[in-house]
Amino acid sequence: MTNSKLKLFAANANYHLAEEIGEYLGISVGMAKVKTFADGEIAIEIGESVRGCDVFIVQPTCAPVNDNLMELLIMIDAMRRASAYRITAVIPYYGYARQERKTKARDPISAKLVANLLTAAGADRIVAMDLHASAIQGFFDIPLDHLPGVPLLAEYYRNLDNKDLVVVSPDVGGVARARNLANRLGVELAIIDKRRLEANQAEIMHVIGNIEDKNVIIVDDMIDTAGTITKGAKVLRDMGAKEIYACCTHSVFSPPAMERLEQSVISEVLTTNTIPIDYTRQGYCSKIKVLSVAALLGEAIIRIHENLSVSRLFDES
Repeated sequence: MTNSKLKLFAANANYHLAEEIGEYLGISVGMAKVKTFADGEIAIEIGESVRGCDVFIVQPTCAPVNDNLMELLIMIDAMRRASAYRITAVIPYYGYARQERKTKARDPISAKLVANLLTAAGADRIVAMDLHASAIQGFFDIPLDHLPGVPLLAEYYRNLDNKDLVVVSPDVGGVARARNLANRLGVELAIIDKRRLEANQAEIMHVIGNIEDKNVIIVDDMIDTAGTITKGAKVLRDMGAKEIYACCTHSVFSPPAMERLEQSVISEVLTTNTIPIDYTRQGYCSKIKVLSVAALLGEAIIRIHENLSVSRLFDES
């Protein structure tokens, strides 16, 4: 067990989540101010000593992605220069994760670049939830704890009638996630086979698996513009599905996502608070149900601080 004092800090991206984590830990969020100069430069002011402390910084790199990323990098640098014992960046949502490989010539691998920046800034460890691609863990030369969102989602859905339930992956790339949820619920799996035309646009081809007269749960790591998931839901309904539910870990919800979800055949959209929902900017949808990840992240922080196993949090019993 480490002798250093645990301290929790947050920048502006999701301060409410940091406060919830602090309540779980029984501590207050540390004093820190994020300032912006007239030209847009970000400045961080740490209001208390962190010398020799085990510091955890909560900051998803959601919209505005570049501002939130810079806030995180600058806060890490400030902690390093203030002689923190260890700095762990708690990144519930890892921005740039969809740029994790080259799909055509001269493409950047931005997810790797962000990993390099976090390490160069002085992070000693990373905690992330439901990375878009698990291979991103290999982009880091420092320890990374990858927390899946499926166990939390599965716990919510255990009350549904499993007899007529099928879990659906919206694409081939999400099969592992969907299979995990299906296994936890003890139900069958189906897959939507699609061809992506360009970013944020996809053409759905056909469905692999039996969904006729079934209630279905479409599961993905994130919902961005909601084009893929609403088109998929319509195809499932046309093929005979009954109630259609959708769930994701990260509520990116770029406009017109809320409008599309509200007008879709989906009955309920389950998500978590890794990203705060800004109804003023993103619009409103009456179908949204939000679960908190504060307890999960709080327990992970305790286990990291006390050098205990983090994988025990999501191992199947």
